[in-house]
Amino acid sequence: MAGILEGVKVLEMGHVVVVPAAAATMGDWGADVLKVEPLTGDMARGFKSIEKVSPYIRKNGAEISWYFTYLNRNKRSIALNLKSPAGREVFDKLIMTYDVFMSNYQVSSLERMNLDYATLSKINPRLIYSIVTGYGSKGPDKDERGFDHTAAWARSGIQHALAEPGVPPPMERGGMMDRVTGAHELSGIMAALYYREKTGKGQALEVSLYHAAVWTVSEDIQAALLGTPLPQKDRTKAENPLFNYYRTKEGRYFQLAMLQSDVQWPGFCQAIGRTEWQNDPRFKDMDIRGVNSRELIKMLDEIFITKTRPEWEQLFKTNDCIYGRIEKPDEVVQDPQAFANDFFGEVQHPAIGPIKLVNTPVRFTQNPGSLRLPAPEVGQHTEEVLLEFGYNWDDIGKLKEQGVIL
Repeated sequence: MAGILEGVKVLEMGHVVVVPAAAATMGDWGADVLKVEPLTGDMARGFKSIEKVSPYIRKNGAEISWYFTYLNRNKRSIALNLKSPAGREVFDKLIMTYDVFMSNYQVSSLERMNLDYATLSKINPRLIYSIVTGYGSKGPDKDERGFDHTAAWARSGIQHALAEPGVPPPMERGGMMDRVTGAHELSGIMAALYYREKTGKGQALEVSLYHAAVWTVSEDIQAALLGTPLPQKDRTKAENPLFNYYRTKEGRYFQLAMLQSDVQWPGFCQAIGRTEWQNDPRFKDMDIRGVNSRELIKMLDEIFITKTRPEWEQLFKTNDCIYGRIEKPDEVVQDPQAFANDFFGEVQHPAIGPIKLVNTPVRFTQNPGSLRLPAPEVGQHTEEVLLEFGYNWDDIGKLKEQGVIL
């Protein structure tokens, strides 16, 4: 069955995570995604894991990067020297026929290479031109290089907000805010395609890591805008003890999330075997429980370490308590709920064989996404693409001799 974006042509000039992730989603949905790389390739191809865990899959005498693979599936690759006149000529022929151009190169670099919207829209007035920046294309930090750890996680307030008082702020896991930002970019591209469908006009759009992160933590930012910044959270002083996390007998944790705690208090008391607390004046309603939260949390800590997490889960389910177990990644990949809802898929690699990948989260019923292609080698499809655009083998040979293509 055809993907929902079949017929949409995407030219991705991205590197590392944010734009490659957004383009991979479009590829999953059926778009024809062509990744334009320098002759040295996307910088992510050579990444080494900072966690000292190998980013490579080694099998059948072959080696591929799983890090690059999951972000670049369902794409073709053309390796092109855009600094050469012949390389730029190839690029201009491509851009004439493509619907979307995506990049997270620095704005100054795009302008220096004449890859700005003003230039490309003259070649293709219907083009959707999408860039992702670190801090935005205006202001004092517009030329700063932005990574999700710095422009998003740190600068936005997320890292501070997630720390408990007096405790150093937590580290981010790799690419978290990149993928969030990529989802915002994708929504903008979809809106621009819809607008073009109605008007025939192209569109330029920009998303910054910084702004996407500020939106992600906007509950805190909105409070700060109004002069009432929210405090960092200390689990021992949580005003609603039923919106907190607790440790169980075997050292595992679960998260409670009962915002309407007055409604849910009776069932919760039943679950923990403290039905007498329903009439205890210290806990009679949410406000009073907030006043006595430190005492109540300490009592709950003592209760929850008496049973294992599976035992508590059964009691929570029986008494309609809202909770979630705090799982490790290696548990998530075995979770039957994740498998039942197609969180993971498989793509066939010609050298390695089948590779399991995380699916993108939107599921279309009539036109489901699919994993069709493994991530390409640098310039793997250069000849194929050039032949599609009218070049012959003599032309291709000359371009190789000139160092325009691999």
